[in-house]
Amino acid sequence: MQKIAASIASLATCLALLSAPAFAQTATQPMGVSPRVERGMQMLQTRFAQANVTHDGKLTRDQASTGMPMVAKHFDEIDAQKNGYVTLPQIEAFMREHAAQR
Repeated sequence: MQKIAASIASLATCLALLSAPAFAQTATQPMGVSPRVERGMQMLQTRFAQANVTHDGKLTRDQASTGMPMVAKHFDEIDAQKNGYVTLPQIEAFMREHAAQR
């Protein structure tokens, strides 16, 4: 249960970070990417890598249920092409779309 709560909190943080406006930029950051957004993306990438136990870049529903419960909750929305798996870019796009709606 603690794992699920931590997963939800982590994804909520990622969503909040992705929806935050971009402020100061440094020479190492692409235009419009704040340090908060960059950290959120890194967290998301780390969580995806941990959940993707087959290391094939594709997260199945079972893998999402185990390692990324919020992705599992929205799996059908993210897997719009009905491939039976989701990729990191699909998850990122879904998060950005939903962050923009807030």
